[in-house]
Amino acid sequence: MAHPFRFGLQLSSAAGAAEWRRVARDAEALGYSTLFVPDHFDDQFGPLVALTVAAEATSTLRVGALVLGNDYRHPVVVAKELATLDVLSGGRLEVGLGAGWMTSDYEASGIVLDPPATRIARMAESLEVITALWSGEPVTFSGAHYRITGLTGTPRPVQRPHPPIIVGGGGRRVLSLAARCADIVGVNPSLAAGAVGPEVVATTTAEHYDERVAWVREAAGDRADELELQCLTFLVQVVDDREAAIAGLAELFSFDPAVVARSPVALVGTVEEIVATLEERRRRFGFSYVVVHEAEMEAFAPVVAALAGT
Repeated sequence: MAHPFRFGLQLSSAAGAAEWRRVARDAEALGYSTLFVPDHFDDQFGPLVALTVAAEATSTLRVGALVLGNDYRHPVVVAKELATLDVLSGGRLEVGLGAGWMTSDYEASGIVLDPPATRIARMAESLEVITALWSGEPVTFSGAHYRITGLTGTPRPVQRPHPPIIVGGGGRRVLSLAARCADIVGVNPSLAAGAVGPEVVATTTAEHYDERVAWVREAAGDRADELELQCLTFLVQVVDDREAAIAGLAELFSFDPAVVARSPVALVGTVEEIVATLEERRRRFGFSYVVVHEAEMEAFAPVVAALAGT
């Protein structure tokens, strides 16, 4: 059985506190499920503080990072900060965690950029530590990357057994981990290049997404149907002339228009056409949790109104 649609909004910053609160309230009023903040060292708000303020300004809007870079914080710190946010938001937190991918973050901060296998293994340990600390029981853990000795995590999150965990990626190793450990799997382009460019764009085709969803379902086994599959979009245009808009995007990225039209990162057309596209993609890929960006928030709202919860 397909999961019902819900929609997230990703944004990085605002002109100030009043504007940030206004956008959060607008997202809530327009029916968006969740406000997400990324986690990079460039020009954006710090996610944990920004999410706390967004939660304080709203009453039903869920909040989460998409996603916290695992290498940037120790899991004991992450567990405490996120549990606090879940308590103070009344149980509205979604926990996004990633292995780290943007080369410029590592170069600018001096944090060592280990090979992908090491970063993913370290993230797997983090997930184990964080969820154990949310159990209310003393935790002792000895892994290749973290050691915890007799620590009881406090406070305990409101949500049981813990807030929903989002893990995403575009490679088989990380998507297999997500399938086994997460509640929500973000199926993304491959970010192995370390920066958004032609290599990333080339992995946004529908066929690449078919392959990634197959990896997830294989690794998930019996729990595959329980997973909520999330898709982060990058090209969203609510327009009357779908063909012309797609042709323009295809020219910009040197793609065949048919490839752009089928790509899960693109949503182009009238409200009715986008609704039909999302319904078809849920049937094909299983995507029910769709994330757009602030620039599209108001134009995309009729799609949210038509599909959220269905």
